[in-house]
Amino acid sequence: MAIRNRRPICACPGFAAAISLAALCVLTPSTAFAVADLLETPARSTELATVSLLNDVARAGDSERLVAVGERGHIIYSDDGGEKWTQASVPVSVTLTGVDFGSASHGWAVGHSGAVLHSSDSGSNWALQMTGIQAANLAIAGIQQEIEATEQRLETAAEDDVGDLEWALDDLVFGLENMQADLSVGPVNPFLDVWFEDADHGFVIGAYGMIFHTDDGGNEWQDWARKLDNADKYHLNAITKIGGGALVIAGEAGQIHVSEDNGITWDRRDSGYEGSLFGVTGTGNSGEALAFGLRGTVMHTTDNGLSWERLKTGSSATLNDGASAGERLVLVGNNGTLVIRDSANAEFRETLRADRLGLMGVVVNGPQSLLLVGEGGVVLVEGDAGMEEQGAVE
Repeated sequence: MAIRNRRPICACPGFAAAISLAALCVLTPSTAFAVADLLETPARSTELATVSLLNDVARAGDSERLVAVGERGHIIYSDDGGEKWTQASVPVSVTLTGVDFGSASHGWAVGHSGAVLHSSDSGSNWALQMTGIQAANLAIAGIQQEIEATEQRLETAAEDDVGDLEWALDDLVFGLENMQADLSVGPVNPFLDVWFEDADHGFVIGAYGMIFHTDDGGNEWQDWARKLDNADKYHLNAITKIGGGALVIAGEAGQIHVSEDNGITWDRRDSGYEGSLFGVTGTGNSGEALAFGLRGTVMHTTDNGLSWERLKTGSSATLNDGASAGERLVLVGNNGTLVIRDSANAEFRETLRADRLGLMGVVVNGPQSLLLVGEGGVVLVEGDAGMEEQGAVE
């Protein structure tokens, strides 16, 4: 259905960036069945889709189409820069948290209950590709194989190695028991972000260290969690490719994971920050990235994450997403916050949406045009219209 914007976006004070983790509460059997129902219930067609909570927005490859995802399984798309929107056909009603396109035609969206959706027609129609139940079964199969391999190593291990192997085996068994417990109550954990290189190769990441990889467009997925140094199973919140080709994941507890071989192997790198990072974006320069999160924190690297420095933003708001175009960089967050750097040598300046509604995603739509999504849906911003200037960082 075609939809016109009813009102501009955005946010009430205190909007929580952790909104996409709402599914992490303990589920009773009855609520588990309710979650399963949402995975089987198509999103309802409604004119409110453009003014309801939207969590992410992306361009469909190198096309002009913009696609946004949000609560109740809403996916909307625009072919005129965000002036008019059409609601897509979506087979689920769970909250969707991330969207990305590997080409102009092929896109993926992820969300609560471990939902992974795929579109082959630029986001007009979507099919369910994976659920949390399937993801959990893949993870269980992987850890069972690792348990068997560790047991075999124990049989022939040197005496000096037995203690470490027994410790590792106990840890694996404990992890298996936790996974089986999660599986018993249904598809609990959400995916939080998705990235695709092309129509075949991509990753989905999420709560409690979930990460799955595909090299055939999502027909089959592989559990990649054991390839990351994340024994504490911290949440993985955002993934992107930066200039020079490195893949970067940002997450809970300041964690940064970097791959310089397109995701085959990963290194954990010290960000110098212990709080949660909710987003990461490149600048186009080789090896340069900004990871951002709680209380206006922005960490900056120019060497693929080997070293980081904290940048002054002048903001204390949680930052959720970012985008760059040329030298212009825009970060968005809670309370209608935008943190903008107009050129590489400029200071950050903070502006606030007059309505203070929280912002979850941004696309730089032109030299002075932004498309924002968040608590109140979607809105186009031209220049500083509707903004309250807070000033540059001193």
